[in-house]
Amino acid sequence: MDIAIMGAGLSGLACAITLERNGIIPTIYEKRSKVGDRFVNGEVLLSIFTRPVHDCIASLSDDYGIYLTPTSNISKMNIFSKNEKADIEGQLGFTNIRGRKHDSFESQLERQTKSTIHFNSKETYEQLLDNYSHVVLATGDGAYAKEIKNFREDLTVSIKGATIEGSFDKYTVMAWIDYDISPYGYCFLIPYSEKEASIAIAIPDLPENADVDICKLWDIFYPKVCSQLEQDLPVTDQFQITHYPIGICHSARIGNTFFVGNCFGSMMPFMGFGQYAAIVSGVFAAYDLCGLGKYEELMEPLRQSYEDSLVLRRAMEQLSNEGLDRIIDSLQGYWGEKLFHAKRNPLKVASFLLRPYIKLKNGVTS
Repeated sequence: MDIAIMGAGLSGLACAITLERNGIIPTIYEKRSKVGDRFVNGEVLLSIFTRPVHDCIASLSDDYGIYLTPTSNISKMNIFSKNEKADIEGQLGFTNIRGRKHDSFESQLERQTKSTIHFNSKETYEQLLDNYSHVVLATGDGAYAKEIKNFREDLTVSIKGATIEGSFDKYTVMAWIDYDISPYGYCFLIPYSEKEASIAIAIPDLPENADVDICKLWDIFYPKVCSQLEQDLPVTDQFQITHYPIGICHSARIGNTFFVGNCFGSMMPFMGFGQYAAIVSGVFAAYDLCGLGKYEELMEPLRQSYEDSLVLRRAMEQLSNEGLDRIIDSLQGYWGEKLFHAKRNPLKVASFLLRPYIKLKNGVTS
């Protein structure tokens, strides 16, 4: 059995590590010049989005043999709407770095990988199919899945972000859900040291946002962050992504091709995060290749999490700033404690409760 992995991101490298542990050495093809050769940004692993798993880092090491060191644990989250603020405290998850940094998650995974990685690769999916018995597609987006009609695109998102310098509490992340700043979207600040942080604004490409200029929104958001932190926050790096597709594969496996990470649909529609799902999808593809499980079956819980997240995304698109104010106000205290620290999966519960509301708002009667 000859296995090619197309993409040396989180899911592709996790797949390779798991295959190696079971005596199979794949060959990895990466179109960039090195692992993590992309813009630097901070990301989060939030336990509220990975239930029933509460500690992603412990789960990855104990359950799957994937060892990662995050930047920090998250002990506090400040959530702002237009007129309200909620402070959530507790063991909420972890922050980490992505991109061209020595301690990024991609770089950490590469150091655990023994397989050969061909950088600056020009090989196409079709060429790999001709030369290998199995192909794992881990290219970081759904382009190939779309091309072979195996991808349901649910929305696209435009994102503008930057690295800023300042003085940060690395245990605290901040999020803004204010439609004056990010219509039907969100903004966040994620520190990855006491001196550097990522800020970003993300908006879905809805018809209502057709005339929205994300650069003009940025001119509102960036000064707001400086004002709230009472600091000048010089920008040291910037990035912008336009119309990034978010969706999910109809089939996780077709023939001897496995779709993992964002090729499968690990990015959650609600708030855009999905690192844990991406890594686990790579592990599960390797399990199938090693005869340790069926990939489609193993991916069912992750598929359901995606669908639950999509329900929340559709509900978010029905809200106004006034509705968001009420939700954020309710998170301050008892309901915030129940939501962020409950043992049940909050995505599943919220999805179940919101489905009738969304049908009613969309004029669906049955």
